[in-house]
Amino acid sequence: MESPDFGPTRSPDALLRAVLGSKPVIAIVGASSNSSRPSHDVMAGLLGAGYDVIPVNPNEREILGHVCYPDLASIPRRVDVVDVFRRREHLAGVARAAVAVGARVLWLQLGLADAEAEGIARSGGLVVIADRCTLVEHHRLFG
Repeated sequence: MESPDFGPTRSPDALLRAVLGSKPVIAIVGASSNSSRPSHDVMAGLLGAGYDVIPVNPNEREILGHVCYPDLASIPRRVDVVDVFRRREHLAGVARAAVAVGARVLWLQLGLADAEAEGIARSGGLVVIADRCTLVEHHRLFG
């Protein structure tokens, strides 16, 4: 992912366009092989839109033909965006892991926001996007 300007002066849509338009490597934490789960649909949609998506779930081996990693630290390459589908009580731990692997963005899915996790991520230099769906925003901004 190139280094788009993620500065605080950007409007929300400009920030989202910069993040998604750079075609980042996206790790989906809480990815699922169960097609009835939102994380499955989002992963399928992002793959279909040309994103490089890495599933993360310790209970899965492969999702949609992609190797699934048990945690962010196990991914053998750089991750730009950590897209989170986990319950609120897990968000601070995911934020710490995202900082540790050098991600650029912590993206909390629809219905997710947590001051502690967001503070951890921001203190670690990450941009935080909360309570938004990556796939919905991709469709809204890029068609």
